Amino acid sequence: MKFGVIVFPGSNCDRDMMRALSDDLQQEVVALWHKDHDLSMFSREDCIVLPGGFSYGDYLRCGALARFSPMMEQVIEFANKGGKVFGVCNGFQILCEAGLLPGVLLQNENQKFVCKNVFVKSENTKNLIGRNVGDKVLKIPVAHGEGRYYADAATLATLNKNNQVVFRYCDANGEVHINSNPNGAINNIAGICNAGRNVFGMMPHPERASSKALNNIDGQHILQSFIYMN
Repeated sequence: MKFGVIVFPGSNCDRDMMRALSDDLQQEVVALWHKDHDLSMFSREDCIVLPGGFSYGDYLRCGALARFSPMMEQVIEFANKGGKVFGVCNGFQILCEAGLLPGVLLQNENQKFVCKNVFVKSENTKNLIGRNVGDKVLKIPVAHGEGRYYADAATLATLNKNNQVVFRYCDANGEVHINSNPNGAINNIAGICNAGRNVFGMMPHPERASSKALNNIDGQHILQSFIYMN
C-alpha cells in the first residue's frame, strides 16, 4: 500500500510523518503538494495523511484556509468513496473544517500552547485503530494551542452511540480523568472517526513517538493500523 502525505504551506510535521512511515515502518510514501489535483495513483487500500503544523499560518481559524486547497477537494472525494484518511493535529482541524469529521477544535482551555507527552487509550475495537491498539495505554506527544475538541450534545451522543470516539486522554494507568486532559477537550476526547470508519483524526502526534532513537515507539501501534487492517 501507499501513504500520501499532503504538504500545506505552514506544515511542519510532514517530514516527520514521512520519515516515520518510510524509515520506521518501511512503507511507500508520496509527498502531495496542496495545489495538486490528482489522487488517481491511490486506491481505497491506501491512506492519505494530513500532517500537523500551522497551515496558512493558522490565520483566520486553524484549518479553515487549508480546507479550500485544491488537494482537499480530491481528499473529500477520496474519503467519500471509502478511501482511508488520517489527520494529525492541524490535519485533524482541517478534517473538521472540511466536514469529513464532526465537531471542532477550539483554543486550549488554559489559553496556552501545550507541548508534552500525554497518555491516551483506545475507546473501543470498532475501528481499525482500536483493533490494532487494543487495550494498550499509549504515551504520545501533543503540541498545540487549539486542540480542545468540542461538539454539541447531539453530536456527542451520536459519536458515543456509533463508537466513533477513537481515543480519550488518560493517565499512565489508563484512567480517564480531567487531570489527564491537556487542553480541556470535552469528555477527554483525543481522537475520533467518521461514521464510515475510514476517516480518522487525533490531536496527539504518533509520528513523534515512532523511533527507537527517541525511546518511544508507541506511535507505531497507531500508524501500523492503516497497514495491517486493510
